[in-house]
Amino acid sequence: MWKEQQELVRYIDSATQRANVDNVARTKAYLAYYNRHPEITWSFLASMVSRNAGWNITDLYTPVMAGLLPKRTRKRLFSTYERANWLIFSDAYPQLLIYQFSKEQGGPLFHLLQQFNVSLYMRREWKHFWENKNGDRLMQAQIINEQNIIQRPVIEHPYFRKKVFMRLPYLVEDFFLLSAVLFPQHKGSVIGSYVYDFSNLNKRILLGKTLAAKLFDPSNFSNILEFANTVEPTGSRSEYEDFLEIKHPSFRAPDLRAIIKPIEHQDNIREDWSVNGGIKPEWLLPPEVTENDRTFEHFYRKRRMLALIWQVKQSIWT
Repeated sequence: MWKEQQELVRYIDSATQRANVDNVARTKAYLAYYNRHPEITWSFLASMVSRNAGWNITDLYTPVMAGLLPKRTRKRLFSTYERANWLIFSDAYPQLLIYQFSKEQGGPLFHLLQQFNVSLYMRREWKHFWENKNGDRLMQAQIINEQNIIQRPVIEHPYFRKKVFMRLPYLVEDFFLLSAVLFPQHKGSVIGSYVYDFSNLNKRILLGKTLAAKLFDPSNFSNILEFANTVEPTGSRSEYEDFLEIKHPSFRAPDLRAIIKPIEHQDNIREDWSVNGGIKPEWLLPPEVTENDRTFEHFYRKRRMLALIWQVKQSIWT
């Protein structure tokens, strides 16, 4: 039995590495998993957030952003998106596969989570889910876990802190709320939430819970899922801009795989954040979600503002 489980660990490790090759692969893997196991709702949330990460990455290669930000700055921002999403996937996908094999074998295999350095918190939460089937609690735990996973290796890492989070482009973007997570619906409307104070762990967890509440609202869910399952992920905002007839050549994003090759990551030894820090009570509170969602409208208004700034810059320097 131990030999079989060790082979399973090796298989999960290999499958995770294959699916973690780039943003597009991660987006597809999360969605495919959700379609097989819809009780694990976090996987659909992760797929949609991963799509947004791809859009944010290719935004850096649009004429506007290439004209406003130096190449070095854009490369550092890409590294931040890529590193954070790679880390989350490398921790979360083995959890998902272990649950899958637990279902197939008819018994829990969550003791194997330790082989992948999964936090004690999540090991307990998976056991609780297996026994109680509380999907909302599991999704909340996964949101809390994923944001803690990236806190020290990315947000607090000296390189990213000095080169990204304390630099003017990030501070300006944060101050003017120029970044948002958007969920397109196949019938044409788009909902979402602004990303504010990304370096703040508590606010990222609140954002994740807010996005989950919007995504799984019955009035939104089926249309967003239809979009996800019918529109192929490319990493470009053209995925939804085309059917919304948004024409903005200066912000036209290329497909991600046309401009970015897969990169190798250093997988350092991970510390168990839940043992060192514990769970804050505020992380377990439900989010307050307003009905009037104008995120999409405001987001594109600010993109038009950036395009005007870029055009003024061009006219001055030409």
